[in-house]
Amino acid sequence: MFRFKKIKPFGKLTLKQKLFRILKFIGGLVIFITLPTLLFFGYIYLKYDEELPNGKAGVQADQLATKMLNALDYEAYKNTDYIEWTFKGQHSYKWYKSVDSCEVTWKDFKVMLKFKQLDDSKVYIINQEYRGIEKQKYVDKALAYFNNDSFWLVAPYKVFDKGAERQLVKTGDSKEALLVTYISGGSTPGDSYLWLFNESGKPTGYKMWVDILPISGLEASWNDWTITKTGAQLPTFHKLLFLGLELTDIKTL
Repeated sequence: MFRFKKIKPFGKLTLKQKLFRILKFIGGLVIFITLPTLLFFGYIYLKYDEELPNGKAGVQADQLATKMLNALDYEAYKNTDYIEWTFKGQHSYKWYKSVDSCEVTWKDFKVMLKFKQLDDSKVYIINQEYRGIEKQKYVDKALAYFNNDSFWLVAPYKVFDKGAERQLVKTGDSKEALLVTYISGGSTPGDSYLWLFNESGKPTGYKMWVDILPISGLEASWNDWTITKTGAQLPTFHKLLFLGLELTDIKTL
């Protein structure tokens, strides 16, 4: 009767050899996952990264900023007492402009921000007021959310804010653009934005030089506008590379 002869293994692997094989596998897996990502972001960086342009401050820069405000009916925005919106379906806001406060809601949290007296802000968790040791942390988080998310809603109206510096910039196609740098205020002072316009002076997008982004000069669109009940013009969507930032449930009074 014919029998198969058992083949002897080459021998058991030592612990050192096992660890080497595991590390080799993990290393290969990391390279497989991260290399395409690194190549992609390297391509994005080389394609879009720009130096902050030089501009000229003065009357012409202020005139261009004023032209943008007129194109957006700044008076209507100024006379709007209340704005409600949701940012990316994650953070919801009820901003009482006339009394300088805002209700910020996310997940199970609600914070009633008092901008002039932040210590008087109130925090609620699952509709129960919270006065614990982490109260300030939640207030700070709500304020950071508001500073970021409201900027994506009303940034054009903030070009004459305290701490904002304006410069006129000539773009490569000889068009006029407005460089606004916030030297103070907000959560990230020092950020700069280069506003781009259509023929009427209405903004169509801006390029950003901000600490939060690793690539300088990325452009975000500002051309999906809605005219609200009070006449204030507010954006509903921004495109940033292949990403979209949606602003929904916009209401004004």
